[in-house]
Amino acid sequence: MKKIFLLSAFFIGIVSMNAQDDSATDEPKQGWSKSGNISFLFNQSSFNNWTAGGINNISGTLGLNYDFNYVKGDLVWDNKLIASYGVTKIEDSEKQKTDDRLEFNSLVGKKASGYWFYSAFLNFKTQMDSGFDNETGEKTTHFFSPAYLQFGPGMLWKKSDNLKVNIAPATAKMIFVHDEFTAIPAALASAFNEAGGYFGVEANETFRFELGFALGAYYKLKLMENVSMENILNLYSNYLEDPQNVDIDYTMNLVMSINKYLSANLAFQAIYDDNAFKGFQTREVFGLGINYGF
Repeated sequence: MKKIFLLSAFFIGIVSMNAQDDSATDEPKQGWSKSGNISFLFNQSSFNNWTAGGINNISGTLGLNYDFNYVKGDLVWDNKLIASYGVTKIEDSEKQKTDDRLEFNSLVGKKASGYWFYSAFLNFKTQMDSGFDNETGEKTTHFFSPAYLQFGPGMLWKKSDNLKVNIAPATAKMIFVHDEFTAIPAALASAFNEAGGYFGVEANETFRFELGFALGAYYKLKLMENVSMENILNLYSNYLEDPQNVDIDYTMNLVMSINKYLSANLAFQAIYDDNAFKGFQTREVFGLGINYGF
């Protein structure tokens, strides 16, 4: 638990120091406020009689980032939908998935005092397509396997739509998987479970329940003209098993606008979840984007 408090304090300190000029001092707009962005990142390389070598390839990633928030008096309700899917095709090879994410966040708060709100949150995330092991070609995931659902009461510190931290000390977390990945003969079940199961779900089960401490933080800022950075941090500690192993999920989206419809986009995500992998998972997607804001 010490790690989660240190990481929380570090993030809150960073955003506090950089938020002095935030527009949060303005009264929030009553009713619904909606904003979103659809982007398409494209990369392509082609070679013909190129003596230095090279392989023809093409890749693309389609993404959606949509916020719809509601304010009425001392009540706030923030919602965010994130979806992205990318593929790459290298000459003479089958196409491969490069990005796959579907996530929904909902956070409701009732003002307590100052920037503090009594809150409740819900987070759901999964992927949309099957995933395969790079070496064996064996299917390892597909839609709703795994799927994660978290919800719980807490306290929200919100200065604006661009700067908020939610602390939820009694968070339920559920992990859903398909039985095709956990159907194990009885003789092998013990070894399967000792190895961590499938995303923490034990042999011949399709569900895992956890109860723990969750922290979610969001900070979006303008680094300079036409350059914005979105930071999303989620921490979770399971009281019921190895609470010292804090799950970490950090995402950074950097958008460098060229004009209304073109931008260079960089997405970086780092995950630590010892039920999924004994170490850090990272992904990075960079490319020229075609954007449509709404």
